[in-house]
Amino acid sequence: MKEYEAYDVKARKKCIILDPKPVQMKNKRWAIKGTSSVSGVVVYRIIGKAEADELKK
Repeated sequence: MKEYEAYDVKARKKCIILDPKPVQMKNKRWAIKGTSSVSGVVVYRIIGKAEADELKK
């Protein structure tokens, strides 16, 4: 599986997303939700619909 990066606000740096899952937010946009590899908080990365469909498979 592809590794995704997101900004960890608590650690103030980019981190790798552990256990990434595609989710649809309230505004109907797709994002990857997972935990930070640095501090363990929940992080998001907004992605496109095509990439979300690819992850669901």
